Amino acid sequence: MATRAQPQSAAPHSADSHDLIRVQGARENNLSDVSVEIPKRRLTVFTGVSGSGKSSLVFGTIAAESQRLINETYSAFVQGFMPTLARPEVDVLDGLTTAIIVDQERMGANARSTVGTATDANAMLRILFSRLGQPHIGSPQAFSFNVASISGAGAVTIERGGTTTKERRSFSITGGMCPRCEGMGRVTDFDLSALYDDSKSLNEGALTIPGYSMDGWQGRIFRGCGFLDPDKPIRKYTERELDDLLHKEPTKIKVEGINLTYAGLIPQIQKSFLAKDVEAMQPHIRAFVERAVTFTACPECGGSRLSEAARSSKIKGINIADACAMQISDLAEWLRGLAEPSVAPLLAALRHTLDSFVEIGLGYLSLDRPSGTLSGGEAQRTKMIRHLGSALTDVTYVFDEPTIGLHPHDIQRMNGLLLRLRDKGNTVLVVEHKPETIAIADHVVDLGPGAGTAGGTICFEGTVEGLRASGTVTGRHLDDRATLKETVRTPTGRLPIRGASKHNLRDVDVDIPLGVLVAVTGVAGSGKSSLIHGSIPAGAGVVSVGQDPIRGSRRSNPATYTGLLDPIRKAFAKANGVKPALFSANSEGACPNCNGAGVIYTDLAMMAGVATTCEECEGKRFQASVLEYHLGDRDISEVLAMSVHEAEKFFGAGDARTPAAHAILDRLADVGLGYLSLGQPLTTLSGGERQRLKLATHMADKGGVYVLDEPTTGLHLADVEQLLGLLDRLVDSGKSVIVIEHHQAVMAHADWIIDLGPGAGHDGGRLVFEGTPAELVAARSTLTGEHLAAYVGA
Repeated sequence: MATRAQPQSAAPHSADSHDLIRVQGARENNLSDVSVEIPKRRLTVFTGVSGSGKSSLVFGTIAAESQRLINETYSAFVQGFMPTLARPEVDVLDGLTTAIIVDQERMGANARSTVGTATDANAMLRILFSRLGQPHIGSPQAFSFNVASISGAGAVTIERGGTTTKERRSFSITGGMCPRCEGMGRVTDFDLSALYDDSKSLNEGALTIPGYSMDGWQGRIFRGCGFLDPDKPIRKYTERELDDLLHKEPTKIKVEGINLTYAGLIPQIQKSFLAKDVEAMQPHIRAFVERAVTFTACPECGGSRLSEAARSSKIKGINIADACAMQISDLAEWLRGLAEPSVAPLLAALRHTLDSFVEIGLGYLSLDRPSGTLSGGEAQRTKMIRHLGSALTDVTYVFDEPTIGLHPHDIQRMNGLLLRLRDKGNTVLVVEHKPETIAIADHVVDLGPGAGTAGGTICFEGTVEGLRASGTVTGRHLDDRATLKETVRTPTGRLPIRGASKHNLRDVDVDIPLGVLVAVTGVAGSGKSSLIHGSIPAGAGVVSVGQDPIRGSRRSNPATYTGLLDPIRKAFAKANGVKPALFSANSEGACPNCNGAGVIYTDLAMMAGVATTCEECEGKRFQASVLEYHLGDRDISEVLAMSVHEAEKFFGAGDARTPAAHAILDRLADVGLGYLSLGQPLTTLSGGERQRLKLATHMADKGGVYVLDEPTTGLHLADVEQLLGLLDRLVDSGKSVIVIEHHQAVMAHADWIIDLGPGAGHDGGRLVFEGTPAELVAARSTLTGEHLAAYVGA
């Protein structure tokens, strides 16, 4: 039978032609009609100064639309349980694939959340112990510190075949929660003098707990409960009255014909304040809790959160509490010694998860570490673990500065992971400032030229070599290298730290020089934060600017966050002879139609809500009568629409001169936020902008020692120079500045370096070098020294 050869088709298959993600006319936030084509199955890095629109394009447009389209494939019932996403402001989005977002958001700071619970490693460990642990104590629930043991019995009524019978039933649930601390791992002790002033009566305002005023409902309850005499000083209370005030369990009472519940102060504080993580509280409540409550490890479970039964069941002499307390790299080794065919698939999955921790550079963590204590970079890498061994391909991975919190030594490893994801056939989009990561890109998109309204356009698209030659801000600064200082400042004193042993520190003794710029360096997990935050209390004379995120609603803006609005409102009130509350969009001056939001939100259940500009105030947020009051020919809405630079001139001279407002604006301009408008919602600010906003706010604090935790987070190469200038001005004004930092430009610029290591976790926690940057480069005795020497070209 003759076979006829098929002619080779020259034209490619039409399915292979979709190899670009096309964006046309993107207008999200500050983007001005951006059109861009991004190659699929390649590593694309988005660069540009902080606030230039990178996150708006990558997260707010591409990733948001991908997620919205995926959510729409579910039924309306399921969508009702999902976050509702509005369609981004864009004309055309073509060629999208499923987006997996790995952002910098801190992991939930729930007091019960640990590294193990957040990554499902604990769930697998519990199954392992419920199958292999001796003695056998029950199901995986018996090893969970979030499940309490419950038992009960009683009669139940059952209807069968038209007859009703009663049967006695009993049930029991075996949980692993420690009954003393309720699975929190710590017990609380209260300093009663911080709860009330015992020389006063309740009516005289004895209670010093935030929100417990006698003018509101609390006052009604205390006066009408009948357990206490509100006019008697607390020190004269009988034992019974004091117990009722402090410890009484919730009791139903009737006050003025209204059914209410009375509870003692301590149960109320535990329910309302202590159920939250301390880091997630409002500042004034956090200050109260830190003043009034001492947390100590639970004496019954030793801080492990688990019941005695859960701790009694062991595999090869190790119980689940010991396993969770181990460093993850050690736990992975221990698991390799378990060869049990009956649980082979479970062991393989657990080993893979733990090996991913080690591979990504987090082997120094332990599974019982509270997730709220992870830094932004650690949280982001913990989220990456789920995706490392994933069999999915042809998806879009979106990363937000994955090198945050990474030592130059660890950045090479992160680069390898990004390239591995790409080589599996995925599209990898990375927003990044570090030249080491920009260098590995297949394609670069540079946004700018400036920030805020001066940004939002594409300045360059192409290869890394093309970027270098392009003359854009990023291109010019890509090969910037700070030089070592020829002369360093002389310290004015010393801050001695002796025997520091918090977390993984090994009895570190070090003298921190004062009056100079000190950089504390070392690989991630070497003990830098433990040494500085653990040994230098953020108290009198110490201003600590950490990595904790700014919390703010869409009503918050730079003017409210920095306290700038207070002097502005007072200036308006004084100039017009009215009260300051009129000039607040959250108070009396608010437009009654939109309640001062400027927009009206219509909730459409599982569909994306619609926000329409308020017709009455036209988005200005204030009543029309308030806008008739002027200060220096501007009304309050016009002032809030000004940029920091404009406002600085406006409040610096002339009729509107307001020194208090001008001082705050000066600080905002100092940290490079001159382009922000005063009324811009905090929710629209980028990570780097929020970090600098916080720094500007803390610069007003009275203190001699500034402790800054990675202030270069989210900063473009060009902005780092400005930050170094700011740090120099702080030191020259007589302050001591201690910076925990990975950026080599800051190390090279420092007067003194304290290097911790040599590794992370139990391989770190030692002082490996202290001296000037020049001595560190000359010695090349540590990882930091080698990388700094390569950076400065020594």
